[in-house]
Amino acid sequence: MGADREDLIAQLDLAGRVQSTVAVMFHTALAELSGLSATEQKALDLIERFGPLTAGELAERSGLAPASVTGLLSRLERKGFARRVPNPDDRRSVLVEMVRGRLDAIGPHFLELLRPLHQLYDTFTDDELRAVLRYLTAASQIQQEATTRLPKPDH
Repeated sequence: MGADREDLIAQLDLAGRVQSTVAVMFHTALAELSGLSATEQKALDLIERFGPLTAGELAERSGLAPASVTGLLSRLERKGFARRVPNPDDRRSVLVEMVRGRLDAIGPHFLELLRPLHQLYDTFTDDELRAVLRYLTAASQIQQEATTRLPKPDH
């Protein structure tokens, strides 16, 4: 590997760290506006994107330990953001669904982020955007897999 490529990879590693930090800080601040933790908000995001989930499915998608998910879901239910409903496909289990409208207050804050991001997208060609999309999709999968490999705390 040449020095230029090593430097580029070091810059990418640093840019990834910066992106991760600002994303966590943004989502933490955003979640606090609704009285949630960042983890609670992101769990709701998973439920919104994938539909009602069992606790096991949420644990799998989030990479969190099942015991952690149980506590997380109890907090979301207690705060009025999620509810448990019978699973129509399996009477022995329940699904967790979002309580619609509870996160409406943070929607405008997402728009304030998306507007300049879409302006940034306009500075890229379609091929460049496809490369960015390919990177983000693959990097997210790698990070998800790394999350699931982390040791789970004993609860």
